[in-house]
Amino acid sequence: MSNTPFDPSKFTVPKAKPLPVILLLDVSASMSGDKIRNLNDAVRDMLHTFRGTESSETEIWVSIITFGSQVNLHQSLASAGDIQWQTLSASGTTPLGVALDMAKAMIEDKDVVPSRAYRPTVVLVSDGQPDSGWKEPLNRFVSDGRSAKCDRMAIAIGVDADKAVLGQFIEGTQNDLFYAENAKQLRDRFKFVTMSVVIRTKSQTPNTLPAASEIEDRQASLEPQPQNTSDDDGGYW
Repeated sequence: MSNTPFDPSKFTVPKAKPLPVILLLDVSASMSGDKIRNLNDAVRDMLHTFRGTESSETEIWVSIITFGSQVNLHQSLASAGDIQWQTLSASGTTPLGVALDMAKAMIEDKDVVPSRAYRPTVVLVSDGQPDSGWKEPLNRFVSDGRSAKCDRMAIAIGVDADKAVLGQFIEGTQNDLFYAENAKQLRDRFKFVTMSVVIRTKSQTPNTLPAASEIEDRQASLEPQPQNTSDDDGGYW
């Protein structure tokens, strides 16, 4: 019989690694009505899909920062399966710079986003022009520290979105700027983002980003949850 002492640590199930997803959502007054209602629906669908994607190896964590009348940590970084969705409302202006600073502080803090985490995905969604003071925060976010290594995506809602600013946010990534001019397009863009994360959780190398063609081939499998929107497409914004 072996005299080797029993070591319970050798029999511990490895803890799933987090894959953080951070949403930066414009909730300014111009997002009122159909836009904010459909944004709520799109985020709910995303969370529902993420909950069904959990595995013993990878766990999707989600945080949501909103910017409108104030910048708010609407949802602190937590497992998608633990999140109880709180409906967004729209008011105020578009303080993007403050939101970017909040997101960067979160990403740089290793107590919030641990070193063992996979490469975060950060998604910026907006329908208008940001308030003044956004240039330096945006430059810091995309060019310095851990935030510069994140996968960055952006969705322009409606015809008045500042495409130049959103384009700067994704500069240096493999991602195109996504356009959403009605409810269906917004849902489709969120499906693309959702599937890009889901594919990574099933990959042998989750830090490697999937090709757009692979995402498009698989996003049709995502079924939206029943919603209370009055019009499926709602015309053009």
